[in-house]
Amino acid sequence: MSTNKLSINADQTLSVIDRQIYGHFSEHLGRCIYEGIWVGEDSPIENTKGIRNDVIKALKELKIPGLRWPGGCFADEYHWKDGIGPKEQRKRMINTHWGGVVENNHFGTHEFMLLCELLECEPIICGNVGSGTVQEMSEWVEYMTFDGVSPMAQLRADNGQEKPWKLKYFGVGNENWGCGGNMRPEYYADLYRRYATYVRNYGDNKVFKIACGPNNDDYRWTEVLMREAGRFMDGLSLHYYTVPDQWHRKGSATGFPEHEWIDTLVKAQHMDELITRHSAIMDQYDPDKRVALVVDEWGTWYDVEPGTNPGFLYQQNSIRDALVAALTFNIFHAHSDRVRMANIAQVINVLQSVILTEGDKMILTPTYHVFNMYKVHQDAQLLQLDLQSEDFTSNGKSIKAVSATASKDANGTIHISLAHMNPSQTTELEIDLRGLANEKFSVQATELTANKMDAHNTFEAPETVKPQSFTAFEVNGHSLKLTLSPASVTSISIA
Repeated sequence: MSTNKLSINADQTLSVIDRQIYGHFSEHLGRCIYEGIWVGEDSPIENTKGIRNDVIKALKELKIPGLRWPGGCFADEYHWKDGIGPKEQRKRMINTHWGGVVENNHFGTHEFMLLCELLECEPIICGNVGSGTVQEMSEWVEYMTFDGVSPMAQLRADNGQEKPWKLKYFGVGNENWGCGGNMRPEYYADLYRRYATYVRNYGDNKVFKIACGPNNDDYRWTEVLMREAGRFMDGLSLHYYTVPDQWHRKGSATGFPEHEWIDTLVKAQHMDELITRHSAIMDQYDPDKRVALVVDEWGTWYDVEPGTNPGFLYQQNSIRDALVAALTFNIFHAHSDRVRMANIAQVINVLQSVILTEGDKMILTPTYHVFNMYKVHQDAQLLQLDLQSEDFTSNGKSIKAVSATASKDANGTIHISLAHMNPSQTTELEIDLRGLANEKFSVQATELTANKMDAHNTFEAPETVKPQSFTAFEVNGHSLKLTLSPASVTSISIA
């Protein structure tokens, strides 16, 4: 009998898995915006008003729910009026945070809102608290959302947008404990209250206001923010990056030894403790869970690829990153009563990207495929489950060999997602399905795996790691017996 057993109660639903958990982050950093998203209308690369068509198509396939912009650290030095009006008249500046390159501001508010329209996703704007004024932030919200007579509404119309946009999500500052001003939580809490007051709701546009929350395990920051400003916010952010060896070296995205494989997965699992402890503090001040925990920066962070600008944070993406993504989603699902938005860092060409580009070429990363496999969970109901898993142990560290999540969608289809951490051995898993509405059911399954720990896609070999049909299972009554491949992510649909 297998020592690995997953019991799923199909008739016991828990919280809704908010689709915004599957959001993305785009910053004016490296080649994320320029080359990744924006190529300009005169580019030989096929585009829609300057935005790459291949990228639009790929992201729409993921049903991307939201996109955060313009940063990141860049947000707290970004002055939005520099990015509107005729492009040839827009201010040029040095991106002092990221690489010291010239920022020509050709991609600004109008271009970002067009991108979100093309993607059919929610724009998530991050405002400038670090170096901006209350008036500047207030006028930006007015410019985007006010449908009436005002200087900002007129300026928007003069720039070609007669009607206002819909804007649901607005972050009041970014990392104000660090690059956003090196502030104390008490000081930022007061600033947040002041700035958020002027992030106004115009007409029927209701803004979901996100306060800058803690870095990693700064529980005092969460305590102070919830105590002093909790009633003024709708969301509190959390930033956590998975770094294999945080104190010495990040390590390479490829060509790494097995001890960095398990180091990375153990660091990714730490997300569960962070959310649990920050949520416990939030529960003291918000027992009804009105305020969402917004993990709007997460993902792996390695050394940059050799020969690239260190300030561009360009890294490859392997099957290891796919496991990190799946494990992280499983954690978010388990906490979906409090975690209702997340944004992976970042969408293209930066850190744990879902897309990499090189000139007119574009490849999909293993992380992209996990997003695609997991999109079935968007807005589905989390199912109660119990998982017993043996450990995967390496180099003196251990993690559960299997991580799992399950949900039921609006049609009653059950979706099970499994992350298997062992990179060299198969694992037998028995799934016990309880409370099924139908005695007879069909099973379909897909697997993402690879034959090397650092298997990844390149522009020369873009499909080295891609989903395949999974058939290594047997159905016996209400039980499934599976043989999970090494280093794999498996999705199962039961209808």
